[in-house]
Amino acid sequence: MSQSSKSPNVPTSADVARLAGVSRATVSYVLNNAAAVRISEPTRRKVREAAEELGYVPHAAARSLRAGHTRIVLLPTSHVPVGPLYSAFLNELQWALRRLDYTVVQYGSLGLNGDEAARAWAELRPVAVISLGEIALSPHNVATLKRAGARAVITLGPAGVPGAHALVMDQAEIGARAAAHLVERGRRRIGVVVPREAGLELFSGPRLAGARSVAGAEVEEVPLAHTEESAAELAARWSSLGLDAVFAYNDEYAMLLMRALQDAGLRIPEDVAVMGADDLLIGRLLRPRLSTVRLEMPTGDHLASLVDRAVREPSEITERHDLMAALVVSREST
Repeated sequence: MSQSSKSPNVPTSADVARLAGVSRATVSYVLNNAAAVRISEPTRRKVREAAEELGYVPHAAARSLRAGHTRIVLLPTSHVPVGPLYSAFLNELQWALRRLDYTVVQYGSLGLNGDEAARAWAELRPVAVISLGEIALSPHNVATLKRAGARAVITLGPAGVPGAHALVMDQAEIGARAAAHLVERGRRRIGVVVPREAGLELFSGPRLAGARSVAGAEVEEVPLAHTEESAAELAARWSSLGLDAVFAYNDEYAMLLMRALQDAGLRIPEDVAVMGADDLLIGRLLRPRLSTVRLEMPTGDHLASLVDRAVREPSEITERHDLMAALVVSREST
């Protein structure tokens, strides 16, 4: 084998220590950001420069073996399209966890059931798992993850799982607030949009149930795909439905349907009152401006601190945290 075809030697912490003129322990302290050990800034700089020159990076698996656990927080990727509000929330959470020295690993779990997902996630030995609720976990799945070293399992969804901390986002409240607002405006026959897109049942089902819980509301389920063709078809037969208002699931579906209703010659809000959810900026730019349900979500820093506390202080006693408040914002479309 020629010299050029040989794999290059992988630099080690001993190489960094020699080049920087320090001990291997000092290299470890500096590169692992050990706050408990005092090391002068010139020494830290020498170690980092040596590591950079050699192309050395710490071995995560070896570091995990020494510490007894990883710093991985596993976040399964979403199976469904998430709106701007939810996407921004997840991005903020990941940044906040990174600032706390966790490594966020997004795991593609599409097509896995609870047992398969728990075993696959456990192979990475995460210190925490934040399940978005799209995969139904059982107490057995939670136990599997904890046996593999997860100090905290956190579920995000309408209900908790024994053994896991529950971050609850009450989707039913969103539907109830929207329908109550429409009833207050004198609307009784209310269509509630249920997206045809697969996977959104986790949100749309509770929102529909919440709307149906409002006294005085006669609610009809209205399926709608997020396409211009589907919206135009629904708008063309709207008059035959006998509905005088619509809660359109969220602002994106509301804007799509409102445009189609206007194209079909219906007046907003005189003929149809239209209500969204999420309070996106673009909804305020429409004419008429879109009434909506504003979702007050926790900051990423707040949720990251909950995860960090659950990791640092593992307990068999799990906690429930309500993450969301729903507030009606009344504008011209209702």
